Amino acid sequence: MKLSIIGYDPIGSWTKTAVTVDELLNYKNPAGITWINVDGTDNHDAITRLAEAYRIHPLTIEDILDAEQRPKVEEFDHYLFICLKAIAQKDGELVFDLVSMVILENTVISVQGLPGDSFAGIRKRIMNNVGRIRRMGTDYLSYLLMDSVVDEYFFVLDALGDAIEKFEERAADGNDPSFIPDVQNTKQKLLQMRRAIWPLRESLSILLRMDSPLLSGDLMPFFKDLQENAVQAAETVETYRELMAGVMEVNLSVMSNRMNGIMKVLTIISTLFIPLTFIVGVYGMNFTNMPELQYRYAYPVTWGVMIAIVLGMLYFFKRRHWF
Repeated sequence: MKLSIIGYDPIGSWTKTAVTVDELLNYKNPAGITWINVDGTDNHDAITRLAEAYRIHPLTIEDILDAEQRPKVEEFDHYLFICLKAIAQKDGELVFDLVSMVILENTVISVQGLPGDSFAGIRKRIMNNVGRIRRMGTDYLSYLLMDSVVDEYFFVLDALGDAIEKFEERAADGNDPSFIPDVQNTKQKLLQMRRAIWPLRESLSILLRMDSPLLSGDLMPFFKDLQENAVQAAETVETYRELMAGVMEVNLSVMSNRMNGIMKVLTIISTLFIPLTFIVGVYGMNFTNMPELQYRYAYPVTWGVMIAIVLGMLYFFKRRHWF
């Protein structure tokens, strides 16, 4: 687990890292905004100690430590709790991480379940005084953190969109043994993304309706834009799921047509052999009195009749456009 803290105000900023929570609590920024970030939730005792120092409710601690927690927004006496799913793609696989935020009057505590630096761009903006962030409060910082997570959705969706375009090309090839497993894997990814993004829409709606002193009315357009982005991401996921269903239908149609073609050929071959089987069956019987058996040209005549039957049937099938 990695602990870091950033303090800033319109005049300046500073950043520190700590090994223990007690060491972290020694850094104070009473005149400005404090952002505490925790990477990794493996040390439950440290997170509990940090939560107790800021009088965070035990239920909030449980939600922070629950990696399967759905996105939600909750209001408590002196803080807001927001959690949402971060999604990234690594080595072709989706990685989901629970990002939790506790918004206090002058402090934001963010907790990432997996170690990493997902908010490096925001840290850089603070330290370089880029934009309005150092002039704003904790609600704006929280907005930037959530916006960073939601923006990542679209990078993942773009990659999945490229994969779906390739699936549309591969759907017409019925000889691709990896097609079905790849499609099922992508459909599973889309389902996981839907479960992660869909509840966020309602959570942001609750946030927009919330009348909290920790949320400035001037920031409501920002949160509204964030909600619209979440809705767009959710709708994109649904669109991709429909496209995947269409891809599967195309592939099944191709496979069905190919099977029909095979069955047509086999049926024609079987039909051609029906009269031939009848002829050879008749003359294969072991009767003594069969005059044709004694005829000198019986063998070539029989072959000629069978060939004529085959050619006649093929001509008939061709005229009927059966092949």
